[in-house]
Amino acid sequence: MSVIVSTWTCSSPPFSEEEALRYAGCRGADEGMRRLLLDCAAQAEEQMAYRVCYGVLSVCIQGDCCDFANFSVCSRQLAKNLDGCTSVLLFGATVGVGIDRLIAKYGRISPARAVMLQGIGAERIEALCDAFCRNYAEGNDVGLRPRFSPGYGDLPLEVQKSVFAVLDCPRKIGLSLSESLLMSPSKSVTAFAGITHNKRKSENNGCSSCENTGCSYRSEQ
Repeated sequence: MSVIVSTWTCSSPPFSEEEALRYAGCRGADEGMRRLLLDCAAQAEEQMAYRVCYGVLSVCIQGDCCDFANFSVCSRQLAKNLDGCTSVLLFGATVGVGIDRLIAKYGRISPARAVMLQGIGAERIEALCDAFCRNYAEGNDVGLRPRFSPGYGDLPLEVQKSVFAVLDCPRKIGLSLSESLLMSPSKSVTAFAGITHNKRKSENNGCSSCENTGCSYRSEQ
């Protein structure tokens, strides 16, 4: 079944110092670390390119199997996440290769700066996903379930192959997938977000739908 794939771009989403520090593993950072973070963030922002490609797929759930017409996958957690939905927003998002280049550069000459840039890259891609999901929900007068990505919980990472085939990520936003299922640029996300029509507030925090409560990167919100 043919899927209409659209693209979306935005300017810089609001930046969260606390989230960037959390991703960098620097909770409880002192003033010096915060200054370093902000200096790295200013440098990284010049390299960012916020891009998303997306499409809407029908979904039929039978037990643990989610049938999207173009492909199907068995995942108890994804089926639970999409329970009650008849359609799903499938998207790929990236902030571009610039941040990867900065991380590689400073990994050789300033490990502390490289760590901060890793945290910033993770915060930036999550902020992009949040902004996109919020924009889609508001623009289409719908609600969205928490986004769920290949590799979360029991959703196989191999699903990436089907996601990339449907969305044509390389051509649409310059996002590629290696034979080992690694995405390039690395600060990128693909995800499913169930569409609901009760116009409730959208929930986009992937941590809320993940059962790995011991994860060191888990959001406290």
